Amino acid sequence: MNEKEANINMSSRKRNTDMCNGPLFSKVFIFALPIMAMYILQLLFNTADMVVVGHFSGSKALAAVGATGSLINLIITLFMGLSVGTTVVVAQDYGADKPDAVSRSVHTSIAISIIGGLIVMVLGILLCKPLLEMMGTPEDIIGLSVVYMEIYFISMPANMVYNFAAAILRAAGDSRRPMYYLIVTGILHVIFNLFFVIVLHMGVAGVAFATVISEYLSVMLIMICLSRCDGAIRFMPRKMRIDRCKLKDIVRIGLPAGMQGLLFSISNVLIQSAVNSFGSTMVAASAAASNVENYIGTTMNAYYNAAISFTGQNMGAKKYDRIDTIAKVCTVLIFATWILMGGMTMFFGKSLLGIYTSDPEVIKLGMLRINVMMIAFFTCGMMNVYPGLTRAMGYSILPMISTLVGACLMRILWLSTIFKWYPTEVMLFACYPVTWALAGIGQVAIFFYARRQLREQAQPSFHRRLLAILSSIVR
Repeated sequence: MNEKEANINMSSRKRNTDMCNGPLFSKVFIFALPIMAMYILQLLFNTADMVVVGHFSGSKALAAVGATGSLINLIITLFMGLSVGTTVVVAQDYGADKPDAVSRSVHTSIAISIIGGLIVMVLGILLCKPLLEMMGTPEDIIGLSVVYMEIYFISMPANMVYNFAAAILRAAGDSRRPMYYLIVTGILHVIFNLFFVIVLHMGVAGVAFATVISEYLSVMLIMICLSRCDGAIRFMPRKMRIDRCKLKDIVRIGLPAGMQGLLFSISNVLIQSAVNSFGSTMVAASAAASNVENYIGTTMNAYYNAAISFTGQNMGAKKYDRIDTIAKVCTVLIFATWILMGGMTMFFGKSLLGIYTSDPEVIKLGMLRINVMMIAFFTCGMMNVYPGLTRAMGYSILPMISTLVGACLMRILWLSTIFKWYPTEVMLFACYPVTWALAGIGQVAIFFYARRQLREQAQPSFHRRLLAILSSIVR
């Protein structure tokens, strides 16, 4: 590396968070804050859609948009999981100070995101109607839901590239700039929503078009950022190609994460089908309550992304003891978030739901869901955050299995037994905290297993050390 390149890398590292040295609590929390803001802004895209249509187009339009959430996640989640692989691979290479490897990972990731985005767009447009019909979406809203999804999926290439590019920046220690771009596009999104719905009277089509425009603006900003970055994470179009070795590494970590998300989404689709069986009022209530809950979930998801980046870089730097501290910090943050935000959600629940709709029946049913969910929402955080720690250590299959058994299969079992015997709203929503707890226990156990394996590899047993000493004497 010449002197100029060394100075560029030094400048880049000063701007980014130093994850391998110094105290961890403040660094993890401060690093997670912009990610929280970014996810909340992304969630605001959907919230703005629901609030605008709920107040200006009626509860059926609100139900139509809300009924699409689990299905959209089902279609996009497999490819989004690959962005986890990008974060881990780039973070490990960055922590190990391998600029060439980082560059190859960056350009491979962007190429994957473009291809994946195009595939998801086509699948979403073609499959949205038959899948909505399979879910038993009420007839009075399915037409509007199809319109929303067909337009929404036009944004998928931009959505995919943005999330991969943000993963690259986070892996290098920069969690702020993705947030800045979403602040700009988030404000524009709300303006577009109001214009298309109130002025042009476009209803659900209007909010979908607002999402498409905002997504393409955000990806334009973040790609300009990557193309102007210093050091190894700089994106240069002429270098964009799929490196087989890096693709293998990204898929090895990201595919199980994507499969876990896919299986999780399938279980959520089944639950949404059960919600649909209660009618469009219940669909609207569940959609509004779910959107409120998602603000807590996305906050905890910020800790997941911070855990991946911090653990990945420390793995690359071979500072394994810091991983234990990262896990403790994330656990404390999960419980603090649950107590603070969960308590506020229950206390101000009616007012929050009133933002989405003025229908008293929708608000009543929405509060029922919120009260059930908040009882043990911390288990959702444990279930989501600990796989990030484990994957960044190189173990991606086991977290997927834990989610498959603890969440997905148990949800199917719950719906086919408990809910079938007692088909009430409470028994339906209780499915969530019960399965979160089971999957969370499994994920924590897997983390300790992976950590023990890593410790044994780093510190060979007495017998191995003795054998090594004897071998050296013989030589």
